[in-house]
Amino acid sequence: MNIFWFIPTHGDSRYLGTSKGARQVDHAYMKQIAVAVDNLGYAGVLIPTGRSCEDPWITAASLIDATKQLKFLVALRPGITTPALAARMAATFDRLSNGRILLNLVTGGDEQELKGDGLYEDHSTRYQTASEYVKIWREILSRSHTGESFTFHGERLSVDDAKLLYPPVQKPYPPLWFGGSSEDATELAAEQVDTYLTWGEPPAAVKEKIEYLKAKAASKGRSLNYGIRLHVIVRETNQQAWAAADELIQYLDDETIAAAQKKFAQMDSIGQQRMAALHGGRKDQLEVSPNLWAGIGLVRGGAGTALVGDPETVAARIQEYAELGIDTFIFSGYPHLEESIRFAELVFPLLPLKTREKLAQPHLTGPFGEIIANNYVPEVKQPKVLNKETA
Repeated sequence: MNIFWFIPTHGDSRYLGTSKGARQVDHAYMKQIAVAVDNLGYAGVLIPTGRSCEDPWITAASLIDATKQLKFLVALRPGITTPALAARMAATFDRLSNGRILLNLVTGGDEQELKGDGLYEDHSTRYQTASEYVKIWREILSRSHTGESFTFHGERLSVDDAKLLYPPVQKPYPPLWFGGSSEDATELAAEQVDTYLTWGEPPAAVKEKIEYLKAKAASKGRSLNYGIRLHVIVRETNQQAWAAADELIQYLDDETIAAAQKKFAQMDSIGQQRMAALHGGRKDQLEVSPNLWAGIGLVRGGAGTALVGDPETVAARIQEYAELGIDTFIFSGYPHLEESIRFAELVFPLLPLKTREKLAQPHLTGPFGEIIANNYVPEVKQPKVLNKETA
């Protein structure tokens, strides 16, 4: 099981839908989050992309030297960059970070925003472009290890004698991730990507999606890894966790919700439509599955659900998704710095992770520390780890 966190390059806050409690996200703050999650044992971070975000490539590159093991999931943008340029960027990042880049293919779901970036393609055409883009990108990187060039003439994109002189560390290319719920998206995923990402839908819907992708990939002689994108609200008790969920949206009014939902409805993203359908814009129907709360999606685009509960409950829900075939979980919480620490301290010891030894200190038996004239020595308490039987 791999646990990722999130760098909020679009801003951070203690509350949704209001400027109250807002926090400026500058480089110092992003570095704080990256260093914290690296030290805590998170496997990587997702860095978002889009008009409302700082550039993910520059952000990620600026954090290479601040981290040791952390991997960076950054966006490939078909139609906005060329595949040959993106291949050089990926190889350079991979070399400078010693193999710590992952690529997230993002086709976009907001035609208005895409036009602002100079991309005038409808949903279907964007996926045609993305398919050819990925073919070129993968071949350039794969052939760089042997010094070969690549020529391709497609309906949307073409290259002649494309060549990469400095190959990536990861072979044959840095892993390619992708998420999408349309028929065009699942076809692309089954044919070309390595890890398929889904947003946090109820387990039954996730199971259906994974089974569909598995069958489609198998028909092409391929298999995929699977990941899920969720928020998390974990506290020492279930009551405290649900109170924290209510606090997160306590300043959210109906007008703000309506404006956000109107904007989401204008997008052509099937995944966004599925997220919005979970709650229908209503604040009284937010627990869409046991401990799966859709309140964030009232005003946030993209991933809009959170796991809510005490550590044991949240770990059990994570295990339910793992049993469906999910091996990578990309979490986030508000504010992102404090919640990354809270989640690691409370939930990591309950999960089948290789990094549990990094979290031994929060589970030391005491008393010890600043006690006058004491002789207490910390002893490590072995945490209980949830597995299929105990979940």
